[in-house]
Amino acid sequence: MFDPRRVTFKQLRALAAVANRGSVSQAAEDLNVTPPAVSLQLRELERNAGAPLFERRPEGMKPTQAARELLVVHRRTEAALSAAGEALSALSGVEIGKISVGVISTAKYFAPRALAAFIKLHPKVEVRLNVANRADTIAAIDDFSLDFALMGRPPEGDHFEYVTIGDHPHIMIAPPDHPFVQRKRITLADLADETFLLREEGSGTRSMLEELFAENRIIHRAGMEIGSNETIKQAVMAGIGVALISAHTVSAEIADGRLARLRVSRTPVMRKWLVVKRTERRLSPAGHALWDFLASEGARYLPAPENEKTSVHGKEGR
Repeated sequence: MFDPRRVTFKQLRALAAVANRGSVSQAAEDLNVTPPAVSLQLRELERNAGAPLFERRPEGMKPTQAARELLVVHRRTEAALSAAGEALSALSGVEIGKISVGVISTAKYFAPRALAAFIKLHPKVEVRLNVANRADTIAAIDDFSLDFALMGRPPEGDHFEYVTIGDHPHIMIAPPDHPFVQRKRITLADLADETFLLREEGSGTRSMLEELFAENRIIHRAGMEIGSNETIKQAVMAGIGVALISAHTVSAEIADGRLARLRVSRTPVMRKWLVVKRTERRLSPAGHALWDFLASEGARYLPAPENEKTSVHGKEGR
């Protein structure tokens, strides 16, 4: 039976190094020890786990499910030690620290500006930014790879907590020469025959569009699935179709006339920008400072699209 008291940090670091490099010899180089020393740590950990930790494949050593469970323990332990070190530094009056922040791809249009403002106030704090889709970002919060993340919809589960930054409007866009652009009011039914450009399954924007049509009992034409907002914008400009998209991702293109907003009823669809973390994640003093900064000042860095300020700040969407 697995005995957690017999697990050492040296064993976990050996496990993580082999999982990262795919071989004992390369892991030994990273750890500045001999390969037999790494193998010894793995054998002891494997004996305690009662299950193999790696599968040997032509492309390298691959972690088993048992190893992946222990790798989560390693990441949590590293994160806890890092937070403790920064807390001890803070007690000495030293404002330093490292923060790992995740952002879903849509947030990259404002997050760097907010983080830059924070870094100007705290120049000794190192911020690592990870941009990914929603599913990967939630997984990284869940396994403690990130301190917290910026996203537009909270993850499911009661082990997450979040604070609100500000409004996050979503609008319908089309190419500037679309026949509906000049119309003052467009119903959702009017768009039923349009080709919609959609993000991947599981995307918050895609779910929002599907919910919008379902709530109004409208069946819309099958669309094209596209993996990024940038490609969706280019496809709309090319006249391939229309899209529901974050207003914060298209402010520049609407301002210079490369894209146009469609004045569709029940839009903008208003959501919120959130900062999310695991409830049990203990933030370092630097992490707390950034969390509080985003909660209190983050809304200042949200784009206000040209000619869209009324809808972005809520009069039309409330």
